[in-house]
Amino acid sequence: MPILQTTTITLIAGLALLILGAEVLVRGAARLSSALGVSPLIVGLTVVAYGTSSAELAACLRSTHAGQGGLAIGIVVGSNIFNVLFVLGFSALFIPLTVTKRLIRLDVPIMIGVSVLLYLLALDGVIGRWDGLLLFAAVVGYTLFTVLGARRERSQTWLVSEVPTSLGMKEKPRRGSSVVIQILFIIAGLVMLVLGARWFVSGAVSLAEGLGVGETVIGLTIVAVGTSLPEAATSIVAALRRKPEIAVGNIIGSNIANVLLVMGVTGLVAPRGVEVPLSALKFDMPVMIAVAVSCLPVFFIGGRIERWEGGLYLVYYFAFVVYLILEAGHHNALPAFDAVMAFFVLPLTIITYIIVTARRARRNRAFPQSLT
Repeated sequence: MPILQTTTITLIAGLALLILGAEVLVRGAARLSSALGVSPLIVGLTVVAYGTSSAELAACLRSTHAGQGGLAIGIVVGSNIFNVLFVLGFSALFIPLTVTKRLIRLDVPIMIGVSVLLYLLALDGVIGRWDGLLLFAAVVGYTLFTVLGARRERSQTWLVSEVPTSLGMKEKPRRGSSVVIQILFIIAGLVMLVLGARWFVSGAVSLAEGLGVGETVIGLTIVAVGTSLPEAATSIVAALRRKPEIAVGNIIGSNIANVLLVMGVTGLVAPRGVEVPLSALKFDMPVMIAVAVSCLPVFFIGGRIERWEGGLYLVYYFAFVVYLILEAGHHNALPAFDAVMAFFVLPLTIITYIIVTARRARRNRAFPQSLT
């Protein structure tokens, strides 16, 4: 009983910290974007995304130090798959998530490109220091590009704000000293998120072990998802608070940061590089690329993620988890599961998207709309 009580308290405390940390982080990010005069999307793509990716970075560095390079690849690839399929899918169930032109034209193609780049660098079986240097240089370039774009956006905002109003007054965005305060809020939120995720995973693992769940299943589910809990909590709370720019920007930015920043730094500090398991090359990384590519048609059609599309993402995530569990246990049902996914679920999804795309194209021609 004492063990069960301790586990329950740890689970509840971890969940409470996750929710509270996400609330503080989202509010701080929204107010920081207002104080700086930039869109919440920019803050979501950079400050929030890089902050929530710190859990993956810490986990990868620990695994590399322990000589488990393959685990680092699994953390990054698994996190990117979870972020899109589960987090975006679950967030879209609350409200349809609006997608901006910038995401469709720039950030989603970049996410696809860096996913392909990681796969190409991993083909020789290792992410070495030169590979890490290339990835790290790319994240520096992406960050500078985004920051410079934000500065141009802020300058345009100030120019517009200085146009005389109908009362003959001039308005300027309110900045004041709130920038430092909001940054402190963001840092506090990130600390609570990371600590809450650690407590929640610890409690969940203890509970699963007490129920007799095997170590392999625990590793493929609870532990794999643990490093993505900060992104999940942040995006879900942002969706509930009607902040779709932060919700979507956090996921896309985190996936870019996971590949470029997390794998870049891990590759640089690993003495012998990061070993890439053959299973990751054959299955996990192609799935990560396919999931990234799926964002383009989903985002482009209608300029937002509808609830049914979010539900479809969730179905595919649970199918992915079921496949991993069946494969790990060499279950006899695996061939039948593969056949159902390949010859029924995937074709049905493609046909559905073709029909929906055609209908939305006709509707957009009749009632032209521009993406925000």
